Amino acid sequence: MKRWLSKAEESLGNHSDRLNAINIFPVADGDTGTNLYLTVRAASQAANAADTSDLGELLKTAGQAAMEDARGNSGTLFAVFLSAIAEPLHHHMRLSGPLLATALQRAQIRSWSALSDPVPGTMLSVLEATARGAAVVDGAQNGDDSNHALALTLQAAVEAALVAVVHTESQLGVLTQAKVVDAGGVGFLLILDALRAASLGEELQDELLDGLHGYDIQAPHIHNGGDAEGVEVMCTINLSPLDAATLRLHLDELGDSVIMSAVTEVEEGYRWRVHVHVPTPEPALKLIQEAGNPMNVSVTQLASPRLGDTPLYSEVQEASG
Repeated sequence: MKRWLSKAEESLGNHSDRLNAINIFPVADGDTGTNLYLTVRAASQAANAADTSDLGELLKTAGQAAMEDARGNSGTLFAVFLSAIAEPLHHHMRLSGPLLATALQRAQIRSWSALSDPVPGTMLSVLEATARGAAVVDGAQNGDDSNHALALTLQAAVEAALVAVVHTESQLGVLTQAKVVDAGGVGFLLILDALRAASLGEELQDELLDGLHGYDIQAPHIHNGGDAEGVEVMCTINLSPLDAATLRLHLDELGDSVIMSAVTEVEEGYRWRVHVHVPTPEPALKLIQEAGNPMNVSVTQLASPRLGDTPLYSEVQEASG
């Protein structure tokens, strides 16, 4: 698992520029590659520092770190994915085909439910196809937990993800018009291939992305920068499930791309990671501060951020309200 996250970090670092170039949904802010890279990097650093042989505990630690430092829609969804796959792996010290299939199924359900308005043709569709592909092959193995069965399940998952990535272009009108595949879906495909390579002791498949529309080096830079309007507001906040549902409802009325996912259980209920796109930050911040005491608050312009850019506002200590 540590090798997986390190390989994923390296792969996303190598591909972040091209992922940014084809990032046009949900907003053409050209940051999907950067957001995924930074979020996976946070997870990898936490995993490498963890001292445990329990796969679930290791990935739970990595998932919490990713959630606290999640960037954008894609990064937040990856953090949800990582936290979800950790759950079935608790008390296990070895990955197997049946465990992988169960974990991917858990993750795709959790990821779809984290968004207020999930859309097909995105990273979500790729994750769903991945879980389905793994389940079909694992089911045919009749519970075989050998390394050979794991290899078959991992390869099926990657192949299903690739097919789903190609299909994203026809699922979303903006992608069809631009003749590109979804950037978040491609990023997840790279993460999944890193899992395959790390688990089986193999190399990444450099040819995996050959022929994907918009991904060739000579393809145009689809993201044109500067057209994205509004800001992205993110924070962490401790709320009861009822208060979290109420906040989600109000944020849905105010903006879009609302993602809320529980990070961990706390005395007040749960620690939630909140993500929303809004025209201006003040109304969203007001709603959040009325709901509780937000932490790790950041406000970022939805236009052409690059690696190392500073948010318009960032507060890592507890907000005063």
